[in-house]
Amino acid sequence: MVLFPDGCFSAHRQVSDIHKNKQRFHLKLTKPCSYKLSQLSFLRRRGSGRNPLTRRTTQKAHSMTTSTPKKPFSMIREFHLADWFTLANAVSGTGAIFSSMTYLQQHEAIHVYFACSLVVAALIFDILDGRIARWRQKSSILGRELDSLADVISFGVAPAIIGYGCGMQGLYDRVVLAYFVACGVSRLARYNVTAETLSQGTGKVKYFEGTPIPSSILLVGVLALAAWSGAVGQNLWFHEITFVGFKLHPLVLMFAVSGSLMISRFHIPKL
Repeated sequence: MVLFPDGCFSAHRQVSDIHKNKQRFHLKLTKPCSYKLSQLSFLRRRGSGRNPLTRRTTQKAHSMTTSTPKKPFSMIREFHLADWFTLANAVSGTGAIFSSMTYLQQHEAIHVYFACSLVVAALIFDILDGRIARWRQKSSILGRELDSLADVISFGVAPAIIGYGCGMQGLYDRVVLAYFVACGVSRLARYNVTAETLSQGTGKVKYFEGTPIPSSILLVGVLALAAWSGAVGQNLWFHEITFVGFKLHPLVLMFAVSGSLMISRFHIPKL
């Protein structure tokens, strides 16, 4: 047994008491902190994995910070100069349809002249847009699709409506006019699909398969001549034929011939 003097024993006891108090203080500090950290990590996992409101809010905030805003009228900004002429083509064809409808209501031949003149204007715009695209050497897939849609309106639907307004209003007439429009749409669809093959890698088509749809301008010219001579309505050239209770105007067959030539395989040189 080792005996310490009184002073040494009391000093040793004070040191041990200080060491114990220090350990207790350390435990008081570390336990709440570790509990709070574990609780925060649990809540974080719970919020990101189970709470849909928190997840949607986080995703929305992320998209707002990462997405780039688009400029207003971004589609119009992408138009080339030739595309504006193509739109003028479509607007002219739409105006021709309106003039034909006005003629059906007022029966004034001047509206037929307006309709036919607007189809001629559409043809001019159709020629110019191609020349401008080649001149500026700027073309796009959007421009090609615009050109096809405009041609359907101006050289497919508009001539058929003008023919209907001039008196081709029998059941068989409507079937033939609808056939003409369907042939025009099919002709343009085939051209869009086979244009790259026909160009043989040069980017320029040397010939058409079937007559191009703007050739319907010839039909419009015939109808304008008929309106000028007063041969519209009941006075339409070649009169009418009644078959099984329904009427057919023989003049409408020129639309059937034109539509059939569009979907034919004849090679027409491109000017």
